Amino acid sequence: MKPCKKNLENKESRNIMLQIINRIPCRLPRCIYNSSYKNIQSIHVLSNIFNNKVTNNQKSQNIQESVLKLNKTENCPPKPPPKTNYTKWMVVGGASAFAAGLLLHLITRETPDPPEIIDKTKIPLRIPQTSVNIPKHVPYLLVGGGTASFAAFRAIKSNEPKAKVMVISDETVMPYMRPPLSKEIWFDAQLGVEKARFKQWNGAERSVYYEPEEFYMSAEKLKDASNGGVSVIRGYSVVKLDINEQKVLLDEGTEITYDKCLIATGSTPKSIDIFDSAPSKIKEKITSFKSIKDFENVKAKVEKSKKIAIVGNGFLGSELACALAHYGKEHNGLKVYQVYRESGNMAKVLPEYLSKWTTEKIKEIGVDVQPNSQISSVEMFEGTQLKLKFTNGNSIIVDNVIQAVGSLPNVKLAQNAGLEIDQKFGGFLVNAELEARSNLYAAGDVACFYDPRLGRRRVEHHDHAVVSGRLAGENMVGLKKPYKHQSMFWSDLGSAVGYEAIGLVDSTLPTVAVFTKIDSKDDKTLHYEEKDSKTEEVKVEQQKKETSPVQKISFKDCPPASVNDNSEDFGKGVVFYMQGEKIVGILLWNVFNRISIARKILMSDETFKDLNEVAKLFDIYDQHKQDED
Repeated sequence: MKPCKKNLENKESRNIMLQIINRIPCRLPRCIYNSSYKNIQSIHVLSNIFNNKVTNNQKSQNIQESVLKLNKTENCPPKPPPKTNYTKWMVVGGASAFAAGLLLHLITRETPDPPEIIDKTKIPLRIPQTSVNIPKHVPYLLVGGGTASFAAFRAIKSNEPKAKVMVISDETVMPYMRPPLSKEIWFDAQLGVEKARFKQWNGAERSVYYEPEEFYMSAEKLKDASNGGVSVIRGYSVVKLDINEQKVLLDEGTEITYDKCLIATGSTPKSIDIFDSAPSKIKEKITSFKSIKDFENVKAKVEKSKKIAIVGNGFLGSELACALAHYGKEHNGLKVYQVYRESGNMAKVLPEYLSKWTTEKIKEIGVDVQPNSQISSVEMFEGTQLKLKFTNGNSIIVDNVIQAVGSLPNVKLAQNAGLEIDQKFGGFLVNAELEARSNLYAAGDVACFYDPRLGRRRVEHHDHAVVSGRLAGENMVGLKKPYKHQSMFWSDLGSAVGYEAIGLVDSTLPTVAVFTKIDSKDDKTLHYEEKDSKTEEVKVEQQKKETSPVQKISFKDCPPASVNDNSEDFGKGVVFYMQGEKIVGILLWNVFNRISIARKILMSDETFKDLNEVAKLFDIYDQHKQDED
């Protein structure tokens, strides 16, 4: 039986196709191998191409046309669809659903209040972080981390080298000195303001911190220290004192027992009632000045301010006004106002004529002094400043306010300890040995002590903190010394005014003063006497002599002094503060290195009939000439 012509053609075509496939420079569908193709013409075209029956120019075009026809044959199945990537679509779908849900939440939710900004400086820092490492008993416990405590533990260690002393401070820094914060530290910005260092009167540079941290011992090591040591527990407060059990309670609940305890909690700055009742936005622009933390706060505000007001005319307010005025001239052009109710600077300390003369000198430094100005109201001005209104009708506009209106002794521990508070002076009542109760002492601002020479007193000065702290420390180790050494204080108000004082220096007391005035023609010695707020003055003009320039002056029939006479130059002098005929206080005006003489006079308890003779002891004329030379 002869094969069908159609089958022969198909067989022939298949053979031709197989030969061609191996020579085609492109990939053909797999279906071509198994199909009985109807498009024989396309296969023959390919055969002619590869058998060189067509020209080279036609070869490429014919290959492409033939392959296309073969791909379109009805026996070739359609190209399969691409494989679906389900994982990809799941990720895309999930992301879309999340985005849609988030958008819906943002649209439908209620808008909350803006988050509260946390001031990291207000977050309590405690060292050690927990009370686990704090000894539960110490031989010597000092409550307060200021100058009085520093002086006390130095005295304890000097007399008992192996003593274990623990200081509890509510501040987060080691003990430091406060006076430079309102004076020297502002006169060298790079050294002081940036690094908390200053230059002393002799030019030597030092830190405001008494000792580096390496000087102190950690609380954990103090427990087992065979040679003793001093540890400062920082960021903790004593909230309760049990005198009978001789123990204290910390604010986080830890109890510590002691053998001897010193209370040196210092004082807290006062605040004006108008400021206390002001809205919080106003309070943010009002700062007290006491601690190194306050200094950091004031420093930040000074850098951002164009005008600043200092309220208060005492030591702190006057010193800070002068210091910031100097800083403003040297750096950012800061304008400084000083606001107070009194008629002149240091009015509670200086005689009236000297207070007003000092005020004029402070004005020359660049301070805009606002005397006789009591604040009646405070309000925001244009959203960023404060407007202070005074009872006299005047007002000023400033960026920030610093309060320096005195302080109150921190006597909170007395409430539950049964300790007596002096009703006149404030502070814990202690005897001449600074002892409040058995094994319990007080020193510094918080101690109201008995002075055998001047009676009961409470003093808020740096030197008193040193003297009383040292005496308390000595008595804690059993020396039993009474308070005899008279502490002194000092103040510097620019380059023209500097003074040192000792004893009861109070402007309500009668005063007698002797000053030297040197001009180009002759020497003048000025003698001022102030009694019951009335100033009497005698001017004695004399030629230069080899003897003392101070001669005996009669006070009878003296004409009233003109305290507003700015022509007078109170360059150097001595002011005696009197109780009857006794000297109870001495102020050395621009006279330095003579405080030991003043201390001897004060402690002598003698009655001096001629204070001009007493003034000779200070050699103020010779020192004046030495300074000029």
